[in-house]
Amino acid sequence: MTVTLRPMPDEVMRSWLDTSNAHYEAERVANGDSPEEAARRARESREQYFPGDQPIASHAVFEVLAGGEPVGVLWLGPLTDERPDEWWVFDIEIDEAHRGQGYGRATMRLAETAARERGAVKLGLNVFGSNTVAQSLYTSLDYTVTAINMSKSLLP
Repeated sequence: MTVTLRPMPDEVMRSWLDTSNAHYEAERVANGDSPEEAARRARESREQYFPGDQPIASHAVFEVLAGGEPVGVLWLGPLTDERPDEWWVFDIEIDEAHRGQGYGRATMRLAETAARERGAVKLGLNVFGSNTVAQSLYTSLDYTVTAINMSKSLLP
C-alpha cells in the first residue's frame, strides 16, 4: 500500500495537539519526570511551537496516509533557529491498529525527503529509552546514537 503525507487539516490540528501533548506528558512521567515537570514541559513546547494552535512557519505537521486513509501523524521542523538546516522529527505516531505494517519505516523515509526538500542537511530525533521498537526501527534506517541520558531512582 502506498504511504503519503498531506498537511494536517486545521479541523484536526487542535484534537491532535491535545492528544499529542497528553501522550508527551505521560511519556515524560514514565521516563522519570515529575508530573509537574512533565506538564510544564508539555505546556512550554505547545506554546513555543504551536501559538494559536497552529505550527510555527518553519514547522510542518502531516497526516500519514496509507491508501488515502489516515494512519498516523508526522511533525517536522528545524531543531533551532540558529541551525535551520538541522531538522528534527518532533513526533511520529502510527495509530496502534496500523503498527507493524511498515508504515513507520515508510513515514521516516518520507520525513527524510520532506526535510531535505525544505533545506535540511541533517535529520535527528529523540526516542525514549523504553521505546525499544522505535529504537530498532531508527537503527535499521542508519540513525546513530548521539547522546544517552541515564538515571536511577534513589527512592526506596
